[in-house]
Amino acid sequence: MTEDLIAVLARRVMRWDVAPDRFLVGNRKWMPRWRFQPDIRLEDAFRLLEAAAPQKYTLSCEGPDAFCVQVWIDGRTGKAQDRSKPRAITLAVCRALQIEVHD
Repeated sequence: MTEDLIAVLARRVMRWDVAPDRFLVGNRKWMPRWRFQPDIRLEDAFRLLEAAAPQKYTLSCEGPDAFCVQVWIDGRTGKAQDRSKPRAITLAVCRALQIEVHD
């Protein structure tokens, strides 16, 4: 995923302000951009999922290398399947929010 896409997720989903090298996370606190990687770090993917406030989501595994995620947000569904669990979660959230992703 590109840094631009991560910035869009930070702004739209996490509700953070975006600066060139960091995210302003509120209460005059900031985080370096490299510390928020929802497509790589499972902790960040779940943080993104929680901030997206889905009405429902499912996580499943089809074999050793296929994580499947389905997310329902505001009446829209996002589905993704990937070898990486964080990436599958992030892609499903993007698709539910109609954020264009170039794989």
